[in-house]
Amino acid sequence: MISVIIPALNEEEPIANVIRAVAATKIPHEVIVVDNGSTDRTAERARAAGAGLVAEPHRGYGRACAAGIRSLSPECDIVVFLDGDGSDCPEFMDQLVDPIVAGTHDFVIGSRTRGQREPGSMNVQQILAGRFGGWLLSILYGARYTDMCPFRAIRRESLRRLGMREKTYGWNLEMQMRAARAGLRILEVPVNHRCRAGGVSKVSGTLRGTFVAGARILATLLRIALEKL
Repeated sequence: MISVIIPALNEEEPIANVIRAVAATKIPHEVIVVDNGSTDRTAERARAAGAGLVAEPHRGYGRACAAGIRSLSPECDIVVFLDGDGSDCPEFMDQLVDPIVAGTHDFVIGSRTRGQREPGSMNVQQILAGRFGGWLLSILYGARYTDMCPFRAIRRESLRRLGMREKTYGWNLEMQMRAARAGLRILEVPVNHRCRAGGVSKVSGTLRGTFVAGARILATLLRIALEKL
């Protein structure tokens, strides 16, 4: 059983179309939208589009993902994460889940930098951060990453064993670091990426958002790296 978790904060414009696009792949058995304290109609439109809805009023990307995990059906075997802004391409979901279903990998992450990107869909800071983070993780753990893309799939039991703790934007990096350190069978596949379908990015939409996200990702990197000392 495959479940999809979509953390969302004030994504009333794109969220319904994202859910429909995910459902159209006929891959997931359940789609869970985690409303992370939205002040618009995100929750209403997600429910109307047929998604299961979970409320996590305390904001934080990692908190939203963790709330979605807690709400998974007991039968769920594989968890897929993607953003609710319409920038990820659900038609690539089979490339994420098939290696896990086949038993050859435990964790598959999409790489926007290796796929086709719509102009303006990623800023220079995001591209450089993904490459810099990948370079550091190759030194620390021998893992090869080129991106910190939120579009990813992981075996549920493997995710449970990672012991994820990060509550903020460092969640994706923490998962990649812990997966590498735990010796999971990791695969990175190219995925296409689009500009968001509506609203404003909480990370790259403002200078403050970019700075805050960058600081939290760096703090996560240092915290996880120093845990082994």
